[in-house]
Amino acid sequence: MNEPDLARSLLQSAQTIAVVGYSARPDRPSNSVSAYLRRNGYRIIPVNPQLRGATIEGERAYDRLVDIRPAEQIDLIDVFRRGEFLDDVVDDALASGMSAIWFQLGLGNVDAARRAESMGMRVVWDRCTAIEHRQLRVER
Repeated sequence: MNEPDLARSLLQSAQTIAVVGYSARPDRPSNSVSAYLRRNGYRIIPVNPQLRGATIEGERAYDRLVDIRPAEQIDLIDVFRRGEFLDDVVDDALASGMSAIWFQLGLGNVDAARRAESMGMRVVWDRCTAIEHRQLRVER
């Protein structure tokens, strides 16, 4: 988990990111981080059962990761859920066959992240995709 260069590698190779816990409210971190990533060329797939049937920035919102059609080819899961929900997110990620998961800052429940890693997923823990992407841009 958080091996050197893992965050950089995931951000450089990803094209489509499923954002679990996406909120349509602009004051929520999942919204602002997603907007930043979208502006920087990533395709964002919202995942939140409260958005059932919605279209966000041209993308269909899904209830869960396992509901996303395999043809969508998700490269990275970006998680914005509280710690008590992370075990369910990891179960969904594993059931969907996705290979990389990124847990945002301050979520708690590092055991869920460790379990994802022990099951073969590449895991970034307690870091922000937008902050890491900005740093990557500075280094270039």
